[in-house]
Amino acid sequence: LVQKEMHVNQNIDTQRQRIASHSHIKGLGLNPDGFAVPIAAGLVGQEKAREAAGIIVELIRSKKMAGRALLLAGPPATGKTALALAISQELGPKVPFCPMVGSEVFSAEVKKTEVLMENFRRAIGIRIKEVKEVYEGEVTEITPEETENNLGGYGKVISQVIVGLKTVKGQKQLRLDPSIYEAIQKEKISVGDVIFIESNSGSVKRVGRSDAYASEVDLEADEYVPLPKGEVHKKKELEQDVTLHELDLSNAKPQGGRDILSMVGNMMKPKKTEITDKLRTEINKIVNQYIEDGTAKLVPGVLFIDEVHMLDVECFTFLNRALESSLAPIVIFATNRGMCPVRGTEVISPHGIPLDLLDRLLIVRTLPYKMEDIMHILSIRAKVEGISIDDESLAHLADIGTRTSLRFSVQLLTPANLLARSNGRDGILKQDVEEVDTIFFDAKASARLLHEQRALYLS
Repeated sequence: LVQKEMHVNQNIDTQRQRIASHSHIKGLGLNPDGFAVPIAAGLVGQEKAREAAGIIVELIRSKKMAGRALLLAGPPATGKTALALAISQELGPKVPFCPMVGSEVFSAEVKKTEVLMENFRRAIGIRIKEVKEVYEGEVTEITPEETENNLGGYGKVISQVIVGLKTVKGQKQLRLDPSIYEAIQKEKISVGDVIFIESNSGSVKRVGRSDAYASEVDLEADEYVPLPKGEVHKKKELEQDVTLHELDLSNAKPQGGRDILSMVGNMMKPKKTEITDKLRTEINKIVNQYIEDGTAKLVPGVLFIDEVHMLDVECFTFLNRALESSLAPIVIFATNRGMCPVRGTEVISPHGIPLDLLDRLLIVRTLPYKMEDIMHILSIRAKVEGISIDDESLAHLADIGTRTSLRFSVQLLTPANLLARSNGRDGILKQDVEEVDTIFFDAKASARLLHEQRALYLS
């Protein structure tokens, strides 16, 4: 049993340590003057590119970047995706960030332009302000009232729920519908929590635990909030963040009945359905009206398209038009291609992007890492993954990185650690790195071997 528990704990630790290849990125690592700190926020080197990205973040925050696009161009493994993720970290959770890969547009079910439009609208947020009538206060009682089941049987059903709420000014007892009791159970609300109930929709939201209970030892409490001021029944301004795509989906879904035929009909429909341009135009009109009235605020987010050279000429034509739209997000492209054909044509163009679209882009170059930078990146990754490695092994791994690529040297960390553990050691030594380097081939070594032994392979 002890061994089983240890195994479970080890699995949990592994999941925590290795989340993703860019889990160590916390921001752009700039000082208050906008200059890049050599090693900060999980980023190493690429000072010029990080400073340029910092200016882009300021443009996004000041809402002067809408409808423009940025291209991160550089050789493979030079931190293009890391830079895009650092931009999203700097913008914070309130700004929508929608990542996608160029090859995602090629689907058998949906048009290429439809996939792009969906992602465009996922990257545009709307902050809606509404004044609603609410009942707000600290919960003093939750008492469900039961009655006999009218349909027969021995069970009882909840006919109503009595909820007591109190504020600084007074308290009130509410008799509410049984559906609200279900919402209270779903939100895990108990006596002592501060909640508000919308009088029109009946939706219930838990704000936090009352600070009167702050002295108690309460593991479940996530946040202590003061007792609400004013009356229990009041008008309150509420903020809600939604994306344009969420609005599209909520209006596109048919509200079918609950009978068997409706359910079967919904199951028979294809999983992916296209949203019509007519519906999107109507939603845009409503959103623009809300913005003019001052009840909503547009929050242009970021659409990040990695491997942009995978898009074809039709997609690029669509992007040209979409970037000029009044409701357009900030678009960040990334590519590792040099001079290559635009997909779907025989035209050779820089980065595989048509010249008319390149003309609209701000281009940021990422440069290959030096050996010292690779050492620092490997050291950060080893800390994130909880791997112990000495300086000699780190230097040898960095040397492999300069000979092959940064990605390959980072990928060798975990196999080297497993090899060290199988030999009864807690840390990686140089001999472990040398051994995994002989076991695994990088792309260049594999290509060289294929060329030398091409007679043995089928062509």
